[in-house]
Amino acid sequence: MKKSKFFAIIGGLAIATLSIVLISADHIDAPAVAGTKADITDFYAFQGTNSSNFVFAANVQGLLAPGAPTDQATFDETILIEFNIDHNNDLKEDIVIQAIKRGDSMYFFGPSAPAFSGSEGTKSTISTSTPYSVKISTRDDVQITDKNGMKFFAGPREDPFFFDFNKYNEILAGTATGFDNPGDDTFAGKNVLSVVIELPKSMLPNAIAGVNPYAPNTPIYNVWVETKRKQ
Repeated sequence: MKKSKFFAIIGGLAIATLSIVLISADHIDAPAVAGTKADITDFYAFQGTNSSNFVFAANVQGLLAPGAPTDQATFDETILIEFNIDHNNDLKEDIVIQAIKRGDSMYFFGPSAPAFSGSEGTKSTISTSTPYSVKISTRDDVQITDKNGMKFFAGPREDPFFFDFNKYNEILAGTATGFDNPGDDTFAGKNVLSVVIELPKSMLPNAIAGVNPYAPNTPIYNVWVETKRKQ
């Protein structure tokens, strides 16, 4: 009897519609995962330079100093990063792409149907599909794997998100009434660990149209990313 390794959700971000560039951020403010290797900072979903492709990029472990020790700036082998794709607007994942570190490489599985979805979406098993692997990059040694029309990357990148986190805390505390212009970018010069996937749109089920009030004729995918720890 084959045993499955279960992963339970510990952090997640949501994002909707792939007809435009969309970003969601959650730097260091999710209590269950803040400061851990499961902390998701950003999720980006957009059309690739090749208009026939989609690109998904998940960043974890924010506020890493460039040149941080390896034990700090590294992916965790017990944490699964899962990209979820809903094509029929029922807010349940129809397709998943999974990434998990093994040794010095990141292994990617999918796109494939999930073992569990909807109400069972808090747990996952690693797909039985044949994985793609890419050696995890260092800051100066960028590794990109290109297989079957898909491209994969995993490694440190400078945090692209601009936010004045200190002023934000002052506003919450009532000691400031608004942001400065220009503000101070808390994340400037800091790194995140990025996982990036580019894949042909043809690898996903056709999305439905008619659910976006701003673009009723545009098919929509709902996409979100989760981090899940091995149980």
